Amino acid sequence: MEAFFVSTSIVALAEMGDKTQLLALVLAARFRKPWPIVWGILMATLANHALAGAAGAWITTLIGPQVLRWVLGVSFIAMAVWMLIPDKLEDGDTAEGPRWGVFGTTLVAFFLAEMGDKTQIATVMLAAQYSAWLWVVAGTTLGMMLANAPVVWLGDRITRRIPLRTVHMVSAAIFLVLGVLALWVPV
Repeated sequence: MEAFFVSTSIVALAEMGDKTQLLALVLAARFRKPWPIVWGILMATLANHALAGAAGAWITTLIGPQVLRWVLGVSFIAMAVWMLIPDKLEDGDTAEGPRWGVFGTTLVAFFLAEMGDKTQIATVMLAAQYSAWLWVVAGTTLGMMLANAPVVWLGDRITRRIPLRTVHMVSAAIFLVLGVLALWVPV
């Protein structure tokens, strides 16, 4: 259960102000159909994070515990630094139109936007750290939904009230602590 709670917390915080959260806001404003957008986010996140979690679990079979500890420690510290760099939505990240419907557009846009994103990389690292692939994927997916679903329904009313800089600082601190602990505590 630790893997689930840590994964949920880290990804929910890491997602604040992330480009996929901005994408959720853009999709909500554009289509004004929250349910297909939320379902598209859920399905895209499940698929993306299941693959990321599998990659993280696979990595543990390739490298020994000492190397893994150093890779995870340095990766978590790098994530702490990355959290301090706010994302912005790029012109190419918005869906062109409901060619595949609101659900399909959201599914494809979110899946692609998550490729190489902070939360996807965090999922790989968490799955490598914990030997509980299912709990990590469930936790990271829940974290994504906790951060993105309210944005779809409440839009900019939420984003104006949340001090994103503070959220990024707290997220960076959590990643830094995890990185230091990974490096400090021997396997």
